[in-house]
Amino acid sequence: MEYIYAAMLLHKAGHKVDEASVKKVLEAAGVKVDEARAKALVAALEGVNIDEAVEKAAMPVAVAAAPAAASEGKADSKADEKKKAEEEKKSEESAAAGLGALFG
Repeated sequence: MEYIYAAMLLHKAGHKVDEASVKKVLEAAGVKVDEARAKALVAALEGVNIDEAVEKAAMPVAVAAAPAAASEGKADSKADEKKKAEEEKKSEESAAAGLGALFG
């Protein structure tokens, strides 16, 4: 994962993502660099539009937030239902108390 972070950091800083740069970033972070992994990363990213890939990867996160908002609405409706049930119970109790006075 740290190799990908190194590549993203280089890209965001406007530097070319190449083996030497990735190695420098990883070494600066205190990571022991595996030459094969660095080379594979650079080869995998060749021809890839990193900005577009990040944008596509971020899309599901925004979509996943929508169900969370919907579940919040459900929680609110459940709270409303619970409140109504409590009010009904209180009115039943007060009605029963009134009947007790008739027989008291």
